[in-house]
Amino acid sequence: MDNQMDRHREAFREEAFELLTELETALLELEEMPDDAELIGRVFRAMHTIKGSGAMFGFDDISRFTHEVETVFDQVRNGKIAVTKQLIDLTLSARDRVREMLGSSEESSAAASASEEIVSALRSLISDRQQLQAERSIREEESEQSGHEITYRIRFKPSPGLMRNGTNPIMLLNELGTLGRQRVVAQKNSLPRLEELVPEDCCTSWDIILTTDRGMNAIRDVFVFVEDLAEISIQVIDDCGAMTEDGCKKLGAILIERGDIAEAELAAVLPLQKKVGELLVEKGIVAPDQVEAALAEQQHIREVREHREKTEAGSSIRVPSEKLDKLVDLVGELVTIQARLSQMAVGRNDALLFSITEEVERLTAELRDNIMNIRMLPIGSTFSKFRRLVRDLSKELGKEIEMTTSGAETELDKTVIDKLGDPLVHLIRNCIDHGIELPDEREKASKPGSGNIHLSAMHSGAYVVIEIADDGKGLDAEAIRRKGIEKGLITAEAELSEKELYSLILAPGFSTARTVTNVSGRGVGMDVVKRAIDELRGTIEISSRKGQGSTMTLKLPLTLAIIEGLLIRVAGEHFVLPLSAVLECVEFSGTERAAAHGRNIVNVRGQLVPFISLRQKFSLGNTTPAIEHIVIAEISGTQCGFVVDQVIGEHQTVIKSLGSIYRSVAGISGATILGDGTVALILDMPALFQMAAAEEISS
Repeated sequence: MDNQMDRHREAFREEAFELLTELETALLELEEMPDDAELIGRVFRAMHTIKGSGAMFGFDDISRFTHEVETVFDQVRNGKIAVTKQLIDLTLSARDRVREMLGSSEESSAAASASEEIVSALRSLISDRQQLQAERSIREEESEQSGHEITYRIRFKPSPGLMRNGTNPIMLLNELGTLGRQRVVAQKNSLPRLEELVPEDCCTSWDIILTTDRGMNAIRDVFVFVEDLAEISIQVIDDCGAMTEDGCKKLGAILIERGDIAEAELAAVLPLQKKVGELLVEKGIVAPDQVEAALAEQQHIREVREHREKTEAGSSIRVPSEKLDKLVDLVGELVTIQARLSQMAVGRNDALLFSITEEVERLTAELRDNIMNIRMLPIGSTFSKFRRLVRDLSKELGKEIEMTTSGAETELDKTVIDKLGDPLVHLIRNCIDHGIELPDEREKASKPGSGNIHLSAMHSGAYVVIEIADDGKGLDAEAIRRKGIEKGLITAEAELSEKELYSLILAPGFSTARTVTNVSGRGVGMDVVKRAIDELRGTIEISSRKGQGSTMTLKLPLTLAIIEGLLIRVAGEHFVLPLSAVLECVEFSGTERAAAHGRNIVNVRGQLVPFISLRQKFSLGNTTPAIEHIVIAEISGTQCGFVVDQVIGEHQTVIKSLGSIYRSVAGISGATILGDGTVALILDMPALFQMAAAEEISS
């Protein structure tokens, strides 16, 4: 039982963290559009859900605390309180406080004091009368269970004179039917003999089973004009008591609950081997109409629950990411086995085996694509987290900054998104601190006083391109050059392109800030960004225009599990080059090598391209074929060639991480298993290029 409760509490924590993220986004949007009723409703519902679920799973402190915020926003949505900056600040503080409470098992005295300060400030925004009104409004809303379907048993027994004032009970039943799904059974056991019947009298009563999300008050409203002329009973019956194996109450239990029979009467007939309803009617304990009504109720509840189960089964489910990772690993193994099967089928020249192999290949590809799609998430959830960062940092630095986004629906692998958060934080902090000027500086430069940071994302083949752009003062190329010379990164005589010069800010310990602040200035950050992007097998490019702003462009793979690669061979060994960086492949003859005069440079259609001989790099022997091939790739905006013996072709590569002994080997990013079972190393082309450049400088 304890384990089950722990699972429920953990599920509540996960849901609460999602609600807090939604709450923060809604509050920041509400600050810009304070009259938006939909946003106010989103804030209220988030707090209302956290409060209700928290109380259910034992988080009473969270429930009490969020109730205070909920009370204030009930007055906001009723137009009694205006949305102000003070209210937004307090609610954001309350949101942070709830997050802390979710993460800690015990509350310290300092934390309790912080909660009391927030509650006191919130209460000061509303009067005592408004507080009482809000409490009453929230209680009424909770009692109606708005948005949640409940099944009610309604017993409607009109007095004989009901129809004499012009009331038609059938119209009342029809109006009830507009509230939801209902089942009606007429009780005719009170009908007199025909010769005693008075046509103006109402001698029939009705049992109604109604499933609705409108609440009990909406049902009472239907009977508001006949309350004094009828016996009306409304009960909630969709509970978990006295259930059979199929989830419905037994007929006897329903009749007892309705007051039609006593428990002793039911016990007297249960030993007899007949259906309970038939026995009760035979002995005259209940009328056939009463049994019919009970059976109708039983059937209605069964149908409602079957419908609910189907709906819930079709909705989204929460799955731990570890299970998805394991599933991806298994699919990777399946792709490898399928490749081996395809190779075997080709070698045996068996038409039947080849036909089966093609079908397996199709199913494997479809399974792989579907599994990859399951892990895809829109990047907008990551973008929305940075609104708070921009708001708080701009306030701290005395700047006015607005953050805009586009392409929030662009999807990325969850693993990539999880690792992308920290690099984006560093880049946005740099935009705020180094890029955007103070309002008076911007006005002197004929700019709007409020700066802008724009985050965008778009698909580009098997990659996603993310841009972080600001309209600040831009990068100072001369200051970067001076700092680069001072730190020994470049020589005073070095001639660098603008792109190469800007890339110096990615070096460890590089900073042009004149003063150290809480935000930046210690030379830590951009090198962390570069390292994180490299680990994601992505690239980062920097462009800037002085006085107009800067743009950081990240190019990231959609997934880290499978890449499109170019399979090559050197001295009998197989390697894989990421296909996204490959531009073209050209032949490299002995004549062209002799024309280079010992330098690793080749002329490709009039352009000199440096190259790296993989045979020499990995010491794979000195015997070279008469004609080699050069794979031309673009790395950080510069073309570079990789000399190989043979280019085999495109190969979809399932990436396998290297063991701990080989994980730190420079120039190797992973490995894959080929169709024949051999291992091919996946080359890290940017790392090989940087190593070659460093060796060239040192020599």
